[in-house]
Amino acid sequence: MSRLRIEASTPLCLLQDAGRFGVRHLGVTQGGGLDWRSMSWANWLLGNGLDAPVVEITLGGFSVLAEEDCVLALAGADLGAQVNGEALAPWRSFRLHKGQRLQFTQPLLGARAYLAAPGGFDAPKVLGSSATVIREELGGLDGMGRPLAKEAQLSYSGSDLILLRELPREHIPDFKLDAPLDLVLGAQIGAFSGQSLFDAFNSTWTLDSRADRMGIRLLGTPLQYQGKPMISEGIPLGAVQVPP
Repeated sequence: MSRLRIEASTPLCLLQDAGRFGVRHLGVTQGGGLDWRSMSWANWLLGNGLDAPVVEITLGGFSVLAEEDCVLALAGADLGAQVNGEALAPWRSFRLHKGQRLQFTQPLLGARAYLAAPGGFDAPKVLGSSATVIREELGGLDGMGRPLAKEAQLSYSGSDLILLRELPREHIPDFKLDAPLDLVLGAQIGAFSGQSLFDAFNSTWTLDSRADRMGIRLLGTPLQYQGKPMISEGIPLGAVQVPP
């Protein structure tokens, strides 16, 4: 069993997998990795199941020391990863020898990186998943939904006999891409003023600093609702909600 000791962490560094399914009727959210594509590629680099537990590192500030030789994979954002001071680019698997230190310094491109281990990092399953949901106190290394903390141990039971590889360039997402967000209009669209809809769809929106793993706030031109009060309803993943 190979181990890593966490030397530095932040409340934004969490153990994640694909999330919990089949328990929404109990009021339990899906959770799981926010950038599920990068998380899946990190696991793919090691031949894992795409839903194996990984470490989700947000904005850096994370460091581990290898207490045994190990094989890991890194995908997602470029958070200035270094092995004993030498730069380590994402989208590849690599070896970390005993005594070497892997640290993430600061975000250079993107916000979240994913660190994977052979077979996935060891953690108990709660309602079928190891994904950390702090609000619901589920998942993580101890099953109690806590962020990864300094001095905690990361272990895995998979084989280190793995050929190292890199993700083909054509599959690497372009985090610099300024792509438009396509929207499907909701059932209440006719209750908004035409002018405010025109302004909303023909102006630039920005992200507010008020954000968490559930959602992010958009700042832009006000939408003028002219209909009757709306009753709260379920929304799909990725919906843009217009509050009062």
